[in-house]
Amino acid sequence: MSGASDIDLEDRKKLLRAFPSKLHDDVEQVLNILPWHHTVWSHNGSLQSVFRLVGPGDISVTINNEHLKIPYRLYFNEPNPEDELVLTEVQQCILNCVYLRHANGFTRQQRLEKLLNQTEYFTIPFVFSLLGEYVMEILEVLERHINSQTIPNYLKFISENERYWQSTQGRVSSYWDLFYRNR
Repeated sequence: MSGASDIDLEDRKKLLRAFPSKLHDDVEQVLNILPWHHTVWSHNGSLQSVFRLVGPGDISVTINNEHLKIPYRLYFNEPNPEDELVLTEVQQCILNCVYLRHANGFTRQQRLEKLLNQTEYFTIPFVFSLLGEYVMEILEVLERHINSQTIPNYLKFISENERYWQSTQGRVSSYWDLFYRNR
């Protein structure tokens, strides 16, 4: 990435650490189409300047005995749709997983819908992280993703990440009590 700032290079490394090493060439292809502009659209439709496109904090998980660190939040604008068309199916899955960590809930929901028929194991940590969120519309899409095709991957992920599973259960209970108990 020519002309990249040290911060952008560090953010690229963070995104690489979110995926299994066998996918790093594919992740690099995805990173090349991300808009690395630090002026981004906010949730209310206005432009704002951000210092980092990959926010602080991460989610530590293990898949197939490989330790990954998934960024907690991202602030990228959406990539050019034409650029997405040149990506392979696996690369499109990676791109959708990246945007599941976006700060905008609508973006997370739209990208999750694109993963509904995917059973690639590397997608599970990104999708699973949404279980601990409080946005009902995302949870409704998740309900469709968790099915007989994906349950074995979820069970495998839970067995590899028991602590993360327990903390996710706690978040689900807390959010349910806070936002939905009276509905």
